[in-house]
Amino acid sequence: MTLATVAIGLLAGVLGAILGLGGGVVVVPALEFILPQLGYPITIAQAVAISQFSVLAVGLSGAAAYLQQGLVRARTGYLLSPYTIVGGTIGSVLGLVLPARAVATVFAVLLLYSAYSLVRGLKRVEVEREPSRLVPPAMTFAGVMSGLLGIGGGTVQVPVMNLLGGLPIRQAIATSTFIMGLTAVANALIYQAGGLLDARLACGVALGVLIGARAGAGLQKRIPDRELKLFFSVLLVFTAAQLLYKYWGQA
Repeated sequence: MTLATVAIGLLAGVLGAILGLGGGVVVVPALEFILPQLGYPITIAQAVAISQFSVLAVGLSGAAAYLQQGLVRARTGYLLSPYTIVGGTIGSVLGLVLPARAVATVFAVLLLYSAYSLVRGLKRVEVEREPSRLVPPAMTFAGVMSGLLGIGGGTVQVPVMNLLGGLPIRQAIATSTFIMGLTAVANALIYQAGGLLDARLACGVALGVLIGARAGAGLQKRIPDRELKLFFSVLLVFTAAQLLYKYWGQA
C-alpha cells in the first residue's frame, strides 16, 4: 500500500509540475481505481482530501524549481491567489456534502472543457497579451474546483492565465504551480476537520510528489509549447473518460 501511494505521488508530481495541474488530476482517479484493487476501498471524498496534500507538495517543490528558472510571475500569483483561496474554501465545504457522482461528473466536464480550450489554441502564437477582466472571477471558479475536486485548480488556472490572462503557456504553468500551494493549505485544513483525511496515505502520496515535482519542473523546459499543450489535453480527456465510465457507464 505504501509503495503504491508513493508511486502514485511520483507520477502525479512529475505530470503535475510539467503541466501545472497540482497532481490532483492524477492522484484522485489513481487512488479511486488502484487502491480498491489492493483491498483498500476509498471514496472520492477521501481521495480528494488526500489529493489536497499532493497539491500542496507540488506547489512547494515545483514552484521552487520554477522560481529558479525565472518562469513564475510572482506579482501575478500574489494578486490572483486571494481569489483562488476564497474559491477553494467554498469548494472544500461543498466537497464535504455533495454526492460522489456529482463531484466526479463536475470533474469530468471541467477536464473536457479545459482540453477543448487548449486544443483550440494550438495554432495560436505564444505572445504575451493584455489580461481580460474575466480573469478574477475565472480564478475564483478555479479555486472552487480546487477545493471541490482536489485538483489544485490547475486544470482551470492554466487555461485562464494562458487564454484570458495573456501569459505564455510555460509562464502560466509555472505561476499556476506557485498559486496552488497557497490555495491548498486552507483546503487541506477543511478536509482534515471533516475527518476525511487518511494521514498515512497522504504522507505516502506527498513523499512521491515532492520528488516527482522537482524532476517534472526540470523536464518541462525540454518540451516544445505545442506538444506541451497537446500532452496536457490528452491527459485531461483520458482522465475524464475514466471517471465518466466509473460513475455512469455501470449505472
